[in-house]
Amino acid sequence: MRLASGPDERAYDQRAMDTTVVGPTDPLVGRLLDARYRLDDVIARGGMATVYRATDTRLDRTVAVKVMHRALADDPDFVARFTREARAAARLSTPEVVAVHDQGTDPETGLAYLVMEHVRGTTLRHLLEQRGALSPARAVSLLEPVLVALAAAHTAGLVHRDVKPENVLLGDDGRVKVADFGLARAVETSTLTATTGLLIGTVAYLAPEQVESGRADARSDVYAAGILLFELLTGDPPYVGQTPLSVAVQHLNSDVPAPSSLVEGVPAALDALVVRATRRDPARRPADAGAFLDELRAVKHDLPVEPALRRSTPRPTEVVALPVAQAPRPRRRRGLLALLVLVLLAGAALGGGYYLGTGRYTHAPSVLELTRPQAQARLTAAGLTVRVGASRHDERIATGLVLSQQPAPNARLRKDAAVTVVLSSGPDRRVVPTVTGTALSVATSALRQADLVLGQVSRAYSSSVPTGDVLSSDPVAGARLKPGTAVALVVSRGVQQVSVPDVRSRSRGDAVALVQRTGLRASTLDVFSDTVPAGTVVDQAPSGGVAPLGSTVALQVSKGPDVVEVPDVRGDRPGTAERKLREAGLVGVRVDGPFSTGSVVYNTDPGPGSRVRRGSRVRFFVV
Repeated sequence: MRLASGPDERAYDQRAMDTTVVGPTDPLVGRLLDARYRLDDVIARGGMATVYRATDTRLDRTVAVKVMHRALADDPDFVARFTREARAAARLSTPEVVAVHDQGTDPETGLAYLVMEHVRGTTLRHLLEQRGALSPARAVSLLEPVLVALAAAHTAGLVHRDVKPENVLLGDDGRVKVADFGLARAVETSTLTATTGLLIGTVAYLAPEQVESGRADARSDVYAAGILLFELLTGDPPYVGQTPLSVAVQHLNSDVPAPSSLVEGVPAALDALVVRATRRDPARRPADAGAFLDELRAVKHDLPVEPALRRSTPRPTEVVALPVAQAPRPRRRRGLLALLVLVLLAGAALGGGYYLGTGRYTHAPSVLELTRPQAQARLTAAGLTVRVGASRHDERIATGLVLSQQPAPNARLRKDAAVTVVLSSGPDRRVVPTVTGTALSVATSALRQADLVLGQVSRAYSSSVPTGDVLSSDPVAGARLKPGTAVALVVSRGVQQVSVPDVRSRSRGDAVALVQRTGLRASTLDVFSDTVPAGTVVDQAPSGGVAPLGSTVALQVSKGPDVVEVPDVRGDRPGTAERKLREAGLVGVRVDGPFSTGSVVYNTDPGPGSRVRRGSRVRFFVV
């Protein structure tokens, strides 16, 4: 297969966008597409399509129109698949997906197009190029809507296949949207890709199974989203190389490292999530974007919230109205007043004696091991008020029951006094964190944060976990333990290293067999070669040294020289003959005879039907 890269493969870079912003000059700018969409200017141009800002003249609104390149539009298989995928994408109604409004083929130009909502703003790629690595909280907040969009697609049975920063749009209104659902799948069915072995997708984000066999499912999108999270946290994708092939080999043979190995300040739980999402084995990743989203939100809950700017508003001046003094009441007769005073004093003396004695006090009833409503009712009935203190863990008292009270049961206290109750939060248990696939230092830190301690550390060989990373824990992740409990870890000693055989100049079958006998896997890619016979290995990666047991050696196998058939141009005019030869990949050389009138070709050298190498010179004789 051939790997698809950005616009310029001569200087391949993982961070290069697969779309490039271009100037206003374009032959389609100003054209009315399908008698409805006026293409106003170019937004971006990529390897498969050009995106235009356009006006829907029927509804008088601004839209984005993606026009497929001519090579794809001429393929009926692609157009059929493109139509089906556009319809599927249009059914995604979540706000995190760029809405698909229309799809069709322009009758005048024959170009296939897709009409989408126009999102004013920028792309996540532009943000990364401007700011580099983001804070964990900011990275999670940007990935969350991406996973919401992918989860909606996976629920609908749709796989994106090309998750990357260029397809994540950041609106001026703060919204995050994902574009290009289903487009990669449509291109995969094109006869253009079938004849060249083209692997659709940006190689920096391709899952190993896409590189190795071209298959993709929801877990492939999870892998790409994990790579995207790694890039948000570190500023760069995990793999770089001079060619797409070298990057693809790294996806096949290497595990994505923890982001904290490159930048500081990444929480252990977020580290572990990146490693889990980018496992080479799809079965070890989250099952789909919905599962990934649940894990991300669990991690997000423990991240510090980035402070927001607050505007200080002065409090208004308070004006207090003073009451007006009331006029004194007329005096009553002195005798009546004196009698009233005597009665009041007598009553006060009797009541005060009772109050100062027994009546002002009560005893606190016991509310231990009652529920909060039960305790509230019992204390209220005793003429007391209730305060609830901070709950505490307890090994014996069930969650939600009263663990202690103050004052203690049967204590003597004044009526209307407050009794503080403390509710039990049950036994104190700490969840064993997921530490498999992380470095020992990261695992130790994660255990410490969970109030657990590192127990016995043993080591074992592993074909999938890098040296120094945790293979397993005992007890396993998710177990609930008392604080301070020891957790034993098994740490990888790495995989067995084997020598990579040099199979260049060997036949395909012999080369594959020899690679497999050494404990390695072989993948093949057919290429043209003028010097190496067909069926023989031209090159390999890696070309020597040692490699992990079970890793893949990429083999380039010769298809022989690139030959074409000389077309029959006899009887054609010279200009027509030269054009046919050029379209066949040949260079026409005109030869006029001594009595030539220059009107008709009567023969060629080599003759019609001859098979020659592409780019060869073919003489055509004119009479």
